[in-house]
Amino acid sequence: MSPVLSVRELVVSFTTRDGPVTAVAGVSFDVGRGEVLGLVGESGSGKSVTGLAVLGLIDPPGQITRGSIRLEGEELVGRPEDELRRLRGRRLAMIFQDPMNTLNPVLRIDTQMIEAIWAHERVSEKAARDRACRALMQVGIPSPEERLRAYPHQFSGGMRQRVAIATALLHRPAVLIADEPTTALDVTIQSQILSEVQQLCEESGTAMVWITHDLSVIAGLADRVAVMYAGRIVETGSVADTLEHPLHPYTAGLIGSVPSRNRRGEPLAQIPGMTPSLANLPPGCPFAPRCSYATATCRGIMPDAVEIQAGRNVRCHYPLGVVAPEAA
Repeated sequence: MSPVLSVRELVVSFTTRDGPVTAVAGVSFDVGRGEVLGLVGESGSGKSVTGLAVLGLIDPPGQITRGSIRLEGEELVGRPEDELRRLRGRRLAMIFQDPMNTLNPVLRIDTQMIEAIWAHERVSEKAARDRACRALMQVGIPSPEERLRAYPHQFSGGMRQRVAIATALLHRPAVLIADEPTTALDVTIQSQILSEVQQLCEESGTAMVWITHDLSVIAGLADRVAVMYAGRIVETGSVADTLEHPLHPYTAGLIGSVPSRNRRGEPLAQIPGMTPSLANLPPGCPFAPRCSYATATCRGIMPDAVEIQAGRNVRCHYPLGVVAPEAA
């Protein structure tokens, strides 16, 4: 079955006073119908820029300089803005980290959700209101008729995020990009929303890219995971395989820094150093300065992405458990 979303060799660059900076450098991935792909990495790894690029929301001084983004086989890169605007909200949707970036604070919820429907479909106000009401019920908001008449400030943070998710799903989009939408919520609300979103994707067949730095979220939500570092995907695979047997030292470092994986009373494992500046990347593998396995080869040559086994790819000269550095 062909993927709903296919991204190939995507490159996104930004013009700065110090010259061009490549925020996304040759990213490729596929997402199938009803599948959840977790896009994981530290801040500054290029996750959010990748999500914005898929929706065509990269504005100057940024631009997509190379690559392909195909939605159900149709190329999106290079399309006129008016065509992309017609796709956004209907076939492509995004949930942002802060729901107040999505919701207008001076408009009632019903006004915003009905206008979102009317932006793509000509239906009666009653039909639009009924659909908005059902969408709120889907994400677990009680008394939806009453809630539709409320303003965003009358909702808690968790309820506002549920409204944002319901709005994004109004047209049952083919692809949903979720950019850390539960980071600011407490654990209980986060768990409820993750469960509801997962169920909605299964029922509607929506393909979802869940952007996060939190591996514990991905463990219970995603089908596959793509780990990003310094603008590149360094490892992809199923969630179970990747979390149990990471191939890239960076992935292993992220897993080791999760508190639940450390024994009680022991110091929290950390990745040494900091993420490099995208404007001044080191030669060779960008992770080499922080990697305890790095050799002269790592510090001088950028590794290619290789397929270790079906569905498992890694960008590393010495994948963990596959090639030993001292034997290279």
